[in-house]
Amino acid sequence: MGHCDLGEVRLFFTEDGSGDPPILLIHGWTCDSHDWSWQFDAFTGSHRVVAVDLRGHGRSSTPSSGYKPATMAADLAGLVRSLGLPPVVAVGHSMGALVASALAVEYPELVRAVVAVDPAYGLAGEVAAAVPALCDAMAVPGGLDVVATVLGGMEGSDTSAALRNWHRRRVLGMDQEVVAACARGMYKDADQFGLRQAASDYLRKRSCPTLAVWVSAEAAQWEQSLMDNPSDKCVNWSGAGHWLHQERPEEFNELVLAWVRVLPDAVTGSGPNN
Repeated sequence: MGHCDLGEVRLFFTEDGSGDPPILLIHGWTCDSHDWSWQFDAFTGSHRVVAVDLRGHGRSSTPSSGYKPATMAADLAGLVRSLGLPPVVAVGHSMGALVASALAVEYPELVRAVVAVDPAYGLAGEVAAAVPALCDAMAVPGGLDVVATVLGGMEGSDTSAALRNWHRRRVLGMDQEVVAACARGMYKDADQFGLRQAASDYLRKRSCPTLAVWVSAEAAQWEQSLMDNPSDKCVNWSGAGHWLHQERPEEFNELVLAWVRVLPDAVTGSGPNN
């Protein structure tokens, strides 16, 4: 447990366990590394696990800017290097899946594989059309209530009241400017790759194996169409909520660990991944 000082940002992280490849856990928008409490015991039994709070979230510092996925990926590249980790399996939920993907695209030497958990990329149709107005609503008084309502609508039917309350109260405790900036970084800025076409173009640049777990069958089919690595896998858990790794932790943990166990030794499938 500690902080990694990268100059403009100070990241809080915890690490435990041993074994390669190391697993880097990346939470989603308005969340923090506590989201992975259901995974720690399972993953640290066979892997070194690092869980981080992204800039502006949890116990990390809150710079005035830098809330694009690529910038947050650069933060994580600094963390991985400072810890001297071999290439990691970057597990990202929601916005964290954009950050994990950016880490894999921009710093491929640091990433063994990506696990994308109900990613926040690939928005299309009516949802994508509503994003500009939602981004604007997040930046005015009452914006955090809007975010809490939107995320509340993504809970699963089996999500406990305790989890619902936890998720909502955490949103309401966020810095509103950070929340709005993250949304713009994902969906409105010129270099966004949250919307479907931009996501299609950007995700094709991932060269490492990817496991994607979706609650939308349509989105799962779309991402499957982008995959061409022999180790790629796309799974649809229709009926689960957005925080599926908390709702169905045993099933999720086994899925991830089983997939990681059979990863090739290197991205190319030949030789060690150094």
